[in-house]
Amino acid sequence: MPSALLTATTLSVLGLAASVVLGQFAETSQEVIQHVSLAVFVTMMTLLSHSMLMFYLIGKGKAVREAVAEASLSTDFVAEISRARKPVFSLAMPVILLTIVAAVIGAGVDTGAIPSWFHGLFGYCAVLSNVVLLRAEYIALAASTRTVAKVNRLLGV
Repeated sequence: MPSALLTATTLSVLGLAASVVLGQFAETSQEVIQHVSLAVFVTMMTLLSHSMLMFYLIGKGKAVREAVAEASLSTDFVAEISRARKPVFSLAMPVILLTIVAAVIGAGVDTGAIPSWFHGLFGYCAVLSNVVLLRAEYIALAASTRTVAKVNRLLGV
């Protein structure tokens, strides 16, 4: 499951980057339509994949907490999971909001109310912040997987 979540998130962030580049070089109305179509799709996929990853980390934390309580294991395992998740949860909401803002102000560009450079700036910032979040998610999933493996080994699973 973690590899599927990371793959989906990586592909969606790559799609977001492709959308930004496509928008940057769009000159004809057909190219703008392609940019908008791709951007809407990958923005939704990016938001969905980050959200799913966060819920996965919440679930793993709960599972470890319950296993520790039932088997009277060290609470250090719960602390490890919490420590691993913290960077993801700290970054996720600002990154998600920035991604949403970048997408929404794109509509302002289409109507002429917002200059395209402003939307482009938000787009590049959204891609960069999503890459930073993806790195944090990878590290958190790796740490979470190691912790779950330790707990499972102690439980004999």
